[in-house]
Amino acid sequence: MIYRWATEADAPVMAALFAANHRESLTERQRNEQGFVQGGFDVASLRVMAAAGTLLVADDDGRVAGLLALSAPDELPAPPPPVVGLLAAQDTLRWEGRPLSEVRWLLYGPVVVDAACRGRGVARGLFTMAVEAAAARADAVVAFIESTNRPSWRVHVDGFGMRPLGEYVVDGRTYSAVAAAACAPGGA
Repeated sequence: MIYRWATEADAPVMAALFAANHRESLTERQRNEQGFVQGGFDVASLRVMAAAGTLLVADDDGRVAGLLALSAPDELPAPPPPVVGLLAAQDTLRWEGRPLSEVRWLLYGPVVVDAACRGRGVARGLFTMAVEAAAARADAVVAFIESTNRPSWRVHVDGFGMRPLGEYVVDGRTYSAVAAAACAPGGA
C-alpha cells in the first residue's frame, strides 16, 4: 500500500468510494457496523480538492483503497453544517488546555476505506500520513464524529487515540470534536 497525495485523475474513483459509503446510501445496520461519511463530494469537488493538495489516498497497486481530506477550515468555500457548527464551537472546545480558536489546526476528514480493504491498516496509514503532513502547518488535526457513528469513534478515538474536545449540536444531531497532535515523521 502506498500513501500519497491524490491527483485530479483520482477524482472519479474517489467520488464512487465516497458515494458508496455515504450516510444516505447505507442501511441503518450498515451504518452501525461500518460507519459512514457525510457531505457532498462529487467528481468536480474532489478534482478541485485534489488540485489544492487537500486529499490523501491509499493506493493499492493503482487502485484507490481509501481517502482522507486534510484542509484548513478557513479555506473551505462552502463548509457543510457540521463544519460550520465546529467552527462556531471553537471557543468552547479545548485542545491541550486552550480554546481550539487559539490553536493552529487542520480539518481531518472525511475518511473512507473501500470495504474490500478494511482490516488491512488503510485507515491507520492515512491517519499517520495526515498527522505527519499537518505538522508543518498545524499543531493538531481535528475531526467531527456524529454521535450515531460508533464505528468512527472506535477507529479514531479508541484505535488511534484521538482525544475528545467536546460536543456540539447541528440540526438536531450531536457531534463530538476529536483531535490528534500533528507531528513530524517519526515524532511521538
